[in-house]
Amino acid sequence: MASRALPAALMLATALAGCSFAPAYHPPVTPAPVAFKEAAGWTEAKPADLAARGPWWALYGDATLDGLETRIDHDNPTLAGALGRYDEATAYLAQARAGLFPQIGVSTDVERDRQSDNRPLRGTGQPDTYGAASIGGSVSYELDLWGRLRNSVAAGRAEAQASADDLAAIRLSLESELATSYMTLRGYDAQRALLSATVDAYAKADAMTERRFQGGIASGIDTGRSGTQLAEAQAQLADVEAARALTEHAIASLVGTPASSFAITPAVVALTLPSVPIVLPSTLLERRPDVAAAERRMAAANSEIGVAKAAFYPSISLGGQGGFQDAGLPSLFTAPNIFWSIGPSAVLSLFDGGRKRAQLAVARAAWTQATATYRGQVLQAFQDVEDNLAQLHHLGDEAQAEDRAVTQAGQTERLSLNRYVKGAVTYLDVVTAQTTALRTRRVALDLSTRRLQASVGLIRATGGGWQTPQALAAAKGPATTPT
Repeated sequence: MASRALPAALMLATALAGCSFAPAYHPPVTPAPVAFKEAAGWTEAKPADLAARGPWWALYGDATLDGLETRIDHDNPTLAGALGRYDEATAYLAQARAGLFPQIGVSTDVERDRQSDNRPLRGTGQPDTYGAASIGGSVSYELDLWGRLRNSVAAGRAEAQASADDLAAIRLSLESELATSYMTLRGYDAQRALLSATVDAYAKADAMTERRFQGGIASGIDTGRSGTQLAEAQAQLADVEAARALTEHAIASLVGTPASSFAITPAVVALTLPSVPIVLPSTLLERRPDVAAAERRMAAANSEIGVAKAAFYPSISLGGQGGFQDAGLPSLFTAPNIFWSIGPSAVLSLFDGGRKRAQLAVARAAWTQATATYRGQVLQAFQDVEDNLAQLHHLGDEAQAEDRAVTQAGQTERLSLNRYVKGAVTYLDVVTAQTTALRTRRVALDLSTRRLQASVGLIRATGGGWQTPQALAAAKGPATTPT
């Protein structure tokens, strides 16, 4: 009878070992649009376009930007902190996995003891002093009958994967922030060049007006207007210089360099506005690391429900210990001094004041939160794409109209100055034309910068670039790093 009971017990333990109280995992389904509403005039990406993200910033064709972006991985403290959190998550996963294996330990104890002279039963022949030595070992293994350990490992694995996605999301965010700041900086460089040229032109006009005033041709009102126009342009130039300095300091912090020892040489740079294809909605969900992180945390919360349910059932372990014990070392390792014990143990809490039910309620509430967070992240992903598509689309139309305004304003400025020299109009007409021309030129430059920034936002919204590493390598030039 006993020979049949042992195989039956082993079969029962094997069957129970496959038991898990975690609910079947089904991520919530978020309705995906067939096409993006703001994608008029854009083409969808082919599957081959999604082979690798690569250094997406190479699409803009700027060697200085390439050099700055490569410093993010090594020098940015925010990314270093995210890497530390990922390492912490993987260590917790290794800790959870350790529960799936037997725990083995050894112990030794060699001592000399003396008993009290006033001890009870002193006259029973026990010695006052004696030696004691023992060497032994122990083995214990928890039977994962209810899936507690396996669900803990599954939750830890999902959290580690979510942490890896967090790291990717932070990296993409920092890369995007750096690219946006760099484009802002180059926009200020273009504004600076425009205002410097404007100050020179206004200074010449002011000098001409002063000569006409000295010759009795122009009035003091004309000289006052020309001087005001010059001073206003100089003030705008100083304001741009201050804004550029702050942007340069922000870039220094992003690349992990003190602002005092960091500089980017001012230059008017023509950055390439990339033609960005729009990926399908289902692919969008796969590419965005923040969406992937939310989904992994939802999976972890699902496994934690299984852990909480398993706590209602007994914890069963197999254990054993054995070794040698004697009053001294010389005869320790002999057969009569062997001791051992082996057998199962079970622990079941009969009353805990509702603690386990509360823990299960906490796990289910965490699942509800993780599910809502995931759905919100998906909706935010689609909004981000639509927002940046709308920006690119409408800013492009605005830029074309503004370019026409710049042409017209420039012609008006030249005609008004020529007519003033000939005495056909007052200097007020010149000032009005100059103000309009400068404003339209600055707006056109600002629109160019905003379109570049919107393209970065779109790349970030879809989880990164689309071109293959070979195409990106061909687009890149020699990287240079500012000092």
